[in-house]
Amino acid sequence: MSDRPRICDYGDSTYRQDFWEGQGRGYEDAVERQVLANLLPRSGRRLLEIGAGFGRITREYRMFRQVVLLDYSLEQLQYARGHYGDDGFLYVAADAYQMPFQSSAFDAATMIRVIHHFENVPAVINQIHAVLADSSAFILEFANKRNLKAILRHILGINKWNPFTLEPVEFVELNFNFHPEYVLEQVTASGFSLRRTVPVSWLRLGLFKRALPTAVLARGDRALQQTGWTISPSIFLDLQLSKPAAAPPGESDDPLDLLRCPVTGSPLTWSDEALLSRNGLRWAIRDGVFDFRKPLE
Repeated sequence: MSDRPRICDYGDSTYRQDFWEGQGRGYEDAVERQVLANLLPRSGRRLLEIGAGFGRITREYRMFRQVVLLDYSLEQLQYARGHYGDDGFLYVAADAYQMPFQSSAFDAATMIRVIHHFENVPAVINQIHAVLADSSAFILEFANKRNLKAILRHILGINKWNPFTLEPVEFVELNFNFHPEYVLEQVTASGFSLRRTVPVSWLRLGLFKRALPTAVLARGDRALQQTGWTISPSIFLDLQLSKPAAAPPGESDDPLDLLRCPVTGSPLTWSDEALLSRNGLRWAIRDGVFDFRKPLE
């Protein structure tokens, strides 16, 4: 692994159309929304959605006064902004390894279908720790290396990797599956405590999805979640952060009360339709999206 982790950039890809819209994943979408509804706090001040993409599940966070959508893809965020607008939403294109937010700025965060794109899990978890306030909720979903299908393939000698070992497996470039114990080690080392584990997507088979309505599959999945068996394809962790309390940013909706320079950590000021840090770095605002991927020349 290099000093600078690789970054997965969806850019202007057709991920939304090719993976979600009309692609037979209504069951997975319904189950994930269902779990989020059960795990999210009933209300909150500011939530960070890490890897928000085109905003597939952003509407589920309506109980928060402000939702900040973070993604590396400017194009995906531009689509999300066109869908949700600016009332209660803020759009930030940035590297999750180097987040442009004030310390303890958020009282909740989610990371759904995203962490499998990170080769340095401890680094990104520590970034999340830094921007969350004490007692914040963090809902993390990850692709499970030790799932039932992988176990059976291992027994039959089909897999080239062992689902029972703790190290992540990169099955496609920048697509990792994680052992549940590995993920739990990383989050607890960063100061998070586990409140609940929810194994999901038990019925993620084409045969089931073709034969049964989405509502029936979702009810079946809900029943299987109660087993607590961590051999499903996907797992949600309901986590809580414990760290010394710090004064959160003010209640103002001014982005400057929330954002900071990701390189220096210094405050930002407005400068000719851009943001300026103390050392002279300028950051663009593109179609209402704050772009912290690379400073302006």
